[in-house]
Amino acid sequence: MIPLRPLDLGDVLAGVFASIGRGWKQLYGTAVAVYLAAALLVGGAIAVAYSAVGDRLHEIIDLPRSGEPSWDQVQPLVVAFVCVWVFALVVMLLSTGVVTAAVPAVLQDTVLGRPVVFGAVWRRAWARVPAVLGTVLLTGLIALVPIALLMFGFVAVTVGLLSSLDGDGGAAGGLAALGFLGVLATAPVTVWLWVKFSLAAHVAVFEGQGPIRSMRRSWDLVRGGWWRIFGISLLGYLMAAVVSIVIREAVDVASVFPMAGTAPLDEGEDLATLLVGMSGWLALAMVGQLVAQIVTSTFPQLVTGLLYVDQRIRVENLAPVLASAAGGTGPRPSAPPVAG
Repeated sequence: MIPLRPLDLGDVLAGVFASIGRGWKQLYGTAVAVYLAAALLVGGAIAVAYSAVGDRLHEIIDLPRSGEPSWDQVQPLVVAFVCVWVFALVVMLLSTGVVTAAVPAVLQDTVLGRPVVFGAVWRRAWARVPAVLGTVLLTGLIALVPIALLMFGFVAVTVGLLSSLDGDGGAAGGLAALGFLGVLATAPVTVWLWVKFSLAAHVAVFEGQGPIRSMRRSWDLVRGGWWRIFGISLLGYLMAAVVSIVIREAVDVASVFPMAGTAPLDEGEDLATLLVGMSGWLALAMVGQLVAQIVTSTFPQLVTGLLYVDQRIRVENLAPVLASAAGGTGPRPSAPPVAG
């Protein structure tokens, strides 16, 4: 599927689309199943929370305009919201881990030209979810400080600009300068760390390593190829973002037609009537969001997965190993190219 030599940009993109062509059913089928299950779980949590605190919500809604809700009325809503939010965060992290692990699980077969079987992809991906999640969380923790400083810089710039509208030029200039310096100081560190650990999830699946060893391995593999990995990865993310934007814009344009046929509520109608009238638009919006989410979560990972293979070809002479594993004429490998 890929040439057994160091890959250039064209080889990487061709390999990505070839992988999609060979394993799109298994990859996208896994992603659809995972994200739909996540949506159902979160929806079920919202339904349970509403059944528990719905009466309190209606009490607050029915208050007169001059009335203030008491803490006894608000507290159950806050607790329910926090519980649902935490549950949704856990579900989304788990679903992201499964989809992220499914990408290299598919690449394991497509790179070697083997048939892609849904059951095998699911078993390999699910078995490596803890390690993949570990790499994602640890990478996030390592980058937390520069990201927090970066966010502080943006907030400082925003506050400075707002303060300048009130005539406080000195304070505004100081905050803006502080924010600008913070962005300049932390953005390169954040990007550098992101690229250094960008191959860790693929190491966790391809080589069966744990989170710490996967991150160390990614660090070593990226050495000497940082700029190339950064540029090609950035292009992959930009391509996925453009496709996602096009999908969302198409959904927005298509939603004009069902919304145009939705008349305003009459005096005797309720919210349920409006929701029924908007059901077509809601279904279309959900499908568009699902497709956009699948594109943005799989395409960049396919790019970085092939960059992982490319780095091993460049650094470790993996090409003969791949040729032997695929049934080629290369020398017998001293170790299997992938784990699992």
